[in-house]
Amino acid sequence: MSGNGTTAGDDPLQTAVWRLRSRACWTDAAELLRPDTAAAALQRTSLLVERCLYTEAGWEDAEDALRTAEALAHTDDERGAAACERGYLAYAATLHGVRDRADEARSALGRAAALIAPGAPGRALLDFRRGLIAENLTGSPQAARAAYRRAHAGATAHPDPLLLSFTWRHLAGLALREGELAEARHGFAESLRIREELGYLVGTAPALVSLADTETEPEASRLREEARRLFRLLGGVPTWLARHLTAPPAAGAATA
Repeated sequence: MSGNGTTAGDDPLQTAVWRLRSRACWTDAAELLRPDTAAAALQRTSLLVERCLYTEAGWEDAEDALRTAEALAHTDDERGAAACERGYLAYAATLHGVRDRADEARSALGRAAALIAPGAPGRALLDFRRGLIAENLTGSPQAARAAYRRAHAGATAHPDPLLLSFTWRHLAGLALREGELAEARHGFAESLRIREELGYLVGTAPALVSLADTETEPEASRLREEARRLFRLLGGVPTWLARHLTAPPAAGAATA
């Protein structure tokens, strides 16, 4: 989850990739990238892994792209980024009940941590994903919070607004779980603001639903109806949002 293609001055290819990605067209975005360099192969992999998380489909395509990225990775940063993607794919498969790959996820992110130096641009994303495992697979909210805060600081230091939208969202989810309503509302509102500013449509509906959980009527219903509109517009993506649009999710629940 990087902000490629979201800022002024980006090249036309990255702008096209971003526009497709933000509208849930991950396969089309990936097809624009020729995986003949480590950077392109890694970006292509990240698109297809994100597709798995949002659609619960496309696992074989993501695995194929990941193997290509791993083969082209030569520097520590490249190998670390590939390991980070492997850990994220294993996490997504475990989260969605495809197959229990929790051990693989932890191992891969551990390898990434050994390869990506503290303070490097890729470290923030790694910290965020380690937080996801701590929160959703290990059931350790304290460890998750610490990881999300490191990721938040890293995404601020190496400006990545999209990642900031995720760290705001997940820190807010933990706050909501602990009954800190004002803190949760602020975090969800910041996440929504960033995603709307970036035009990250596929992530806007989940942000609207989460913010609705902290609001009173009629604002809560207005936010949920807007989320339903976007959900239908994108063809029912993210797939897991459907159940949250018919019944409020558990406190703190945040997937993407």
